[in-house]
Parts: sequence; C-alpha cells; structure tokens
Amino acid sequence: MTVANAAVTPMMAQYLDIKAAHAGALLFYRMGDFYELFFDDAVQAAEALDIALTKRGKHLGEDIQMCGVPVHSAEGYLLTLIRKGFRVAVCEQLEDPAEAKKRGSKSVVKRGVVRLVTPGTLTEETLLEARRHNFLVALAEVRDEAAIAWVDISTGELRVMETTASRFAPELARLAPSEVILSENRYSDLCDLIGDTGAAITPLTPASFDSASATKRLEAFWRVQSLDAFGTFTRAEVSALGALIDYLELTQKGHLPLLRPPQREASGGMVQIDAATRRNLELTRSLSGTREGSLLQAIDRTVTASGGRLLEGRISAPSRDLNVIRDRLDALDWFLADAARLDRIRSALRNCPDIQRALSRLALDRGGPRDLAAIRNALAEFPAIVQTLKEQDPSLLSSWEKALHGFDGLSATLEDLLVAEPSLLVRDGGFIAEGCDPDLDEARQLRDEGRGVIATYQRRYADETGIGSLKIRHNNVLGYFIETTSTHAERMMAAPLNERFIHRQTTASAVRFTTVELSEMEKKILNAGSRALDIEKGLYERLKRQVLDLAPQLQHAAQALAELDAAAALAFLSRSEDWTRPVVDDTRTFRIEAGRHPVVEKALKAGGSPFIANDCDLSADLGSKLWLLTGPNMAGKSTFLRQNALIALLAQVGSHVPAGAAHIGLVSQLFSRVGAADDLARGRSTFMVEMVETAAILNQADDKALVILDEIGRGTATYDGLSIAWATLEHLHDVNRCRGLFATHYHELTELADRLDGVVNATVAVKEWDGEVIFLHEVRQGAADRSYGVQVARLAGLPRSVVDRARVVLDALEKGDREGGARKATLIDDLPLFSAAASAAPARTTQESIVEDRLRDVRPDEISPREALDVLYRLKALLDS
Repeated sequence: MTVANAAVTPMMAQYLDIKAAHAGALLFYRMGDFYELFFDDAVQAAEALDIALTKRGKHLGEDIQMCGVPVHSAEGYLLTLIRKGFRVAVCEQLEDPAEAKKRGSKSVVKRGVVRLVTPGTLTEETLLEARRHNFLVALAEVRDEAAIAWVDISTGELRVMETTASRFAPELARLAPSEVILSENRYSDLCDLIGDTGAAITPLTPASFDSASATKRLEAFWRVQSLDAFGTFTRAEVSALGALIDYLELTQKGHLPLLRPPQREASGGMVQIDAATRRNLELTRSLSGTREGSLLQAIDRTVTASGGRLLEGRISAPSRDLNVIRDRLDALDWFLADAARLDRIRSALRNCPDIQRALSRLALDRGGPRDLAAIRNALAEFPAIVQTLKEQDPSLLSSWEKALHGFDGLSATLEDLLVAEPSLLVRDGGFIAEGCDPDLDEARQLRDEGRGVIATYQRRYADETGIGSLKIRHNNVLGYFIETTSTHAERMMAAPLNERFIHRQTTASAVRFTTVELSEMEKKILNAGSRALDIEKGLYERLKRQVLDLAPQLQHAAQALAELDAAAALAFLSRSEDWTRPVVDDTRTFRIEAGRHPVVEKALKAGGSPFIANDCDLSADLGSKLWLLTGPNMAGKSTFLRQNALIALLAQVGSHVPAGAAHIGLVSQLFSRVGAADDLARGRSTFMVEMVETAAILNQADDKALVILDEIGRGTATYDGLSIAWATLEHLHDVNRCRGLFATHYHELTELADRLDGVVNATVAVKEWDGEVIFLHEVRQGAADRSYGVQVARLAGLPRSVVDRARVVLDALEKGDREGGARKATLIDDLPLFSAAASAAPARTTQESIVEDRLRDVRPDEISPREALDVLYRLKALLDS
C-alpha cells in the first residue's frame, strides 16, 4: 500500500508506510496497550482468531476495517496465527508518547518493526514445544554441490551437512523443520518436496545464497578473520549457512540470536532413513501425527526438556560410529551399576530448568527475571551432579563433569540478588531481593511506606514548632504541604521559624507552608515507584550481561546436562523394562533372542497382557539373508517386522534393547515398506505409492541395509502382485544382498527358499479349533499352509452369512486350483454371485461327539482323583479308536 490521499491522518500514513515494507506479513501495530490491525490484515486476523472486526474512520472513501489484541496476551494470538500459516510483523512504539507530544499535538509516536515472527524463528516458551527442536532449515545448491543447514535459535544449535539434492527429502523428514528457506530460483522444483514435511516455505533472493557474500556475513557474525577456525566447508555449505544468517538478520531486526559455531555433520555418520520408513516405524510421531503411540513416547524417560530434545534427535539419526555407540553404552552400564547413583543424578536433573532456551531469550532481549532464575536454579544443582560424577572411573563421563565447573561466582551472584520466585517480566519489578542495593531499598520503602515517612515528618514539625495541631496534607495542586490554623500561623511566620517554613497559601480557615526537605521528600515519594523499577532494570541488565559473558560455557554445560539426562533416562528405562545391552560391531551379524516390540509391549502391559517374545537371525557372513514370513493377518507379522527394525535402531542409538540378547552388525540404511495409503493430492493410488516406496528401496539399499517389507504386490491383481513380489525378493537377494524380513500372503513364494541360499521360510504360528483360529504370536521356522483370511474376517464381525458364503467360495476356488483351469472356468456358473439362493449357505450344524456324550455322565465333584484319571484314559482311548 502507498499513501494516495491527502486526507490520510498522520498515524494512518505511518501505518501504511510500515505495512508497505512488510507486505507479506500481518502487521501488529502497537497503540498503547493493544496491537491493532487494519484493512485486509484485520479481516484475515479477525477470522483466524475469531475476534470482533470493527471500523475506524475512512480511507479513500472506504471504511477502515480494524481489530486488535491486548499486548499482555499477544503470545497466544501469535501462536494461533503462526499455526495457521501467517507471518507477523511486530511494530512497537519506539518512544514515550509524552515525547511525541513535545513536538506538537498532532505528532505521531515513532514506531518501527522490531521483529518478524515466523514458524522457524520462535523463542517464546509459550510458542514452543519444550521437548522438540524448532528448526529453521536452508537448502542450497552451488553448481554440482548441495548442502543443508539448520538452526534452532531457541537453543543456539547450528549444523550443516554436505548432501545431494536427491537427499533433501529424507533429511527434511529427519529434521522435521518448522520453516525452510531456499532460493526463489528453486521454489517451483522443491515446493512439493518441502510441502510434504508440513514446513512453511520461504523463498529468498539468490543474493542471500551467494557463497562469497555468505563467507563475509558469517565472519562478521562470529567476529573472526576466517571460517577455518570452525572447520572446512564446501561452497554449498557456506551458502546454506549464510542464507540462514541473512534471514535471521532480516527477521530479528538487529537482535541476533546466540548461536554456537556451526558444526559439520557427515552424512555417512548416521543411519539413512527415508520419510516412508520414519512414518511406517512411527519413530517420533505415530501415523496420526501425534507423539502418543510413537517409539519416542514409549521409551522417553528423560527429566529435562533438553534431554528430551537430544533423545529425539538420536532416534531420528542413529549413529554408525562404533566408538560413539560403545561410549553411550558404557555410560548406561555405569549408571546401571549403582541404582542409588542413578536415582541421585535423575533427582538433581529434575530440578534443572532449560538453560539453552533461557540463554537464547536473554540474548534476543526477549527474556526476563524468570530466565535468570532458571539459570540460577540449574547452577544450584551442578555441585551435586559433579560430586556424583566424581565417583566414576576417571576415563568415563569426564567431559560431562568438566563442563559443569567454573560457575561458582555467577551462581552466588544470582542466588544473592534474585528472589525465590521472580516476576515473568522486567516491567513487573520485585525480582531483586531486599538488602542487595541500598538505593533500591530506600526507593521501595518510600514507595510502600510513604504515609509513614510523612507521619514522621509531621511529628517532627509539631515538636519543632510546638503546634500540636499541625498537619501535613496533600492535594493535586500543591502536593504535600504543612497546614495550621491562622492563629498558629503567626508563630511560623515569625523568626526564627520563618527561615525554615516557607509560606505557600492562605485560605479562609488555614495557612499552608512547606520546607525544602519536605519538597525533596515529596519528589522522592512520587518518583519512588519508577525509581525502584529503574534500579531493578539496571541490576537486571548487569545480571544479564554476566550471564551472557559466560554464554559459551553455559551452552557447553547445558549440552552436558542433556547428554547426561539422555544416558540416565535410557539406563532407567533398561532397569525398569528389563532391557539388555546389545553387541554392536562391524560384521553382518543380526541375531536377536527373545526380541520384543517396545510400543506394543507397553500397550499390552497396560492392559495386563504379556508380550510373546520371538527370535530373529539374519546373520550372514557373505551375501544376503532374508526371512520370508507367512501366516494370517492379526497373527503378529507386522509387529515382528517392526520390532526387529526398532531393536536395530535402538542399538545404534546407543541404547539397551528389548530382548534377551542381541548382536547387531552395523546397519547403514533402514528401509520399511509396511502399510498401505494413497496419495490423492498427487494422483497416486495405494498401489502406486507402494511401488514408488519399493522402487526407492531396491534402487538404494546396500549390503549393510536392513529392509522390512510387508505384503508387496497386494494392491493389484493376484498374479501381477505375485510376480512383483517374486521379482522383488530375488532382487533383494541377488542385487542388494542385504538383510531383511519379507512378509507375504503369497504362499507360492515359499518355494524360493529351496532355490535361493539366503532365503529362509518362517511363519507365525496359529491353532485352529472347531473352525476358530487361535493366534499364538510365535515365529517359527517353516511356511504357513494358508492365510486363514475367512476366520479373521469372522473375528472382524462380518455377518455370519457372508463368512459362510466365503467358505463355500474358498473351497470351490481351492478345488479349482487342484483340478486345473477348466474347473475355474465353470466356477461362475456353479457359484452365481448375484443369486440370493446361492449366497445363503446352509447353517452349520454340530453333531455331538461320543466324547461329549460320555462327559455328560461325569460328576467331577463326586469322583476321586483316581477315578478322574480313569475317565481321562477312557476318553483318550475313544479318541484314538
């Protein structure tokens, strides 16, 4: 918008100018105690926030639409707008309205945008999930190089990784960012890919990604002569990092976040997991999109927010570094060696607030006294944690213990100056303890006890003048004054009192005086409240500076606390759930004894049911090792597939695993094709989605990959599906040469076990009794003879007539298979599908057996144990005859 009407008020002209500079965002325009929105912004915000839409004057002959939100509750409205896809420019008053009035009655208060609020730049506690990172990601490509950089400004974490454009999708799935920035030249190519993650997309000009400018930008940000101090970065990596800093400078308007130096990640240092596998295995989010029901929710026993974020990051990116994995496992064992020690550490950690986010808010000038108190409370726990860590083997966990030293001075200062429960905002005051500053104590006394001070002056003046009726009063014109009757006034006007008491006013019934000290005290009392607040603000700034001066050390300590919490939490989980340490090495071994699914086991335990553990051995010195798993639906095939993938993942996270024993040779890639869903937005059927995901596996899996596939080919015709499943299994065995589990209902595939050395048949055991199927949930060697689909359909509640009709059709189809194609050709005539008579199968009748007949005459309460045993032998003889 531009100002196009001479009748526009100065305030509205100011609004339009500021709005024109931030056309892509809703403008929160500060007016006193409210943020106001006008024109189209007001219409959109009123609808999104469900608040009243009003009017304020006219512009170009049209009513100006307006709505507003209170400043004190703006964060809640901001959260709603951000979640609905809006961006908000926060425009504050940059001067006191009284100053504006000095320039003239029509002068407008200076205003300016102090911050652009976007999904990836949130820092407020109320706008963030405590146990999740809030990543802002930059994608960069420089010729044949590509890189991805990500930052969480609420914690200061900044990382970058060299990659390829084809890896953008799986890396975005791993990071689950809130916002992604990219060059506007690549917007159309990457828009759909980013949209799949649910992140907001922000295109920037190519200049933001220029690697030469980015280098200078990064050097200026960290005040270094060269980036070599942080490592060696490719041009694409520098481009991505530079774009992040450029965007932060744009959105934060001069208040740059406290970022740690960039850390370079190697793509080969973690297990590669694509988006489909993350979704199918429900690693950090269930299929419904919530934390409930995910692996993370089932195993998270962390007691700090930073520990929870770290654990989520490790589950999202398991390590492939044996030294890292073994160090983490050693830390767990150290905790498990002493239950009391583990409990002490967790008790201390439980009292540690989130240092990382408190530091970030203080650095961005969005913090307050409570953030200082959070750091104070965490520092108070450091000595107890250090004392516990000193009990360790010196070579173990030493870096964590060292990171918690050096804060005694800061801890003492914060402890001395802050009250136990400080206010949220600086402007609320009252957060500095009494006795810390004499001037503050005096100002508070005057503010809170002004009447008592004046009463003291009144008694003194009465004694000094000998006038007992003398009073000190107050009005809005004179302020504080001494009042006495006309009779006594003559004494005060005479020497020597007239030198001390200054005449102010004479009324019909009284005479009023003042003194120099009373006038000075009046000023002190009237200004005591603002003076006390100013002194507290100064002390707050001093404390904040002391904290920020130690920011790098505090960030290091906060990271140590997070790692300590993650290790202690996994140890606590192992102890409470009876998990075991896995053997992890660089072989092709994959052997799990009595493995369990952590999420399913937790759900069953809540219902009082046991989980049936199963073994799995995919070990192979050379070549592939694949288990072909058959058996009915509902028997637990999918659970078995997933639990083995999750056990491998947990082992490389550096965790104990839900098994009796486990030996995992390093897994380089984890692939899962489980479940069925369409993608209507892209015009993909369920079968097409299945084939796309299968193609990705066959094209990418290497010989150290772990692949789990469930029901490949079921989305198309029987013989098409069987052919695809057959060829897929052969490709995994002969070309990919990986370890894997392949579940299917195509029993014809079991013949491949005789032809392919690396294929082993396994089945989920069931029992059939009187037409009913009983699931044993036990995985055994061998192949299932059938799928028991009709029995499962009956359990699902299909009408009895449909189930009986299905049995008839199934018998006919199976008989047709045995007799050949000619029989199949006449099947439609034998079983007319639309014949009411044919669709109603005769009701089943059960003839009483001779064993049941004999049992009717038995009276268990009237026979001896010996007679009961005789009855049992006779019944057995009848069955065998």
